[in-house]
Amino acid sequence: MSDNEYIGFKEMCARFDVTPRTLRYYEYIELLSPRKEGRSRFYGPREVARMKLILRGRRFGFSLEDIRQWLLIYGEKGTREQYRVWIELADRQLQVLRQQREELDASMSELAALRDETLSLIQGMEAGGEPGDDDPRRP
Repeated sequence: MSDNEYIGFKEMCARFDVTPRTLRYYEYIELLSPRKEGRSRFYGPREVARMKLILRGRRFGFSLEDIRQWLLIYGEKGTREQYRVWIELADRQLQVLRQQREELDASMSELAALRDETLSLIQGMEAGGEPGDDDPRRP
């Protein structure tokens, strides 16, 4: 895409596999600023690059507000400050992802233990007993 090439709204949706509603919302919250001609919107290289950054940020779990603030820094303070803030955001998000991984590992371990326990109960049933047969409270 050259600097003076623009793509339309439908092509932008298709290129990034997003819904029209998503694209309009990103414009509404000022993540994207397409060129407008009447009711038509056209997206140039700047908007395409921003969309790539937005989707990458979302994949990493960043909030849209974090992404919006980070993109604003470039225009206000330049690349060096944007990189510095990116490092801070990345460090924070890495900690969030580590915590989520720990919680997921714990859930998986608990689920596997429950599955194994249930499998043992089924195997006990197949061997001729019923769960709780050894329970002295049963008549």
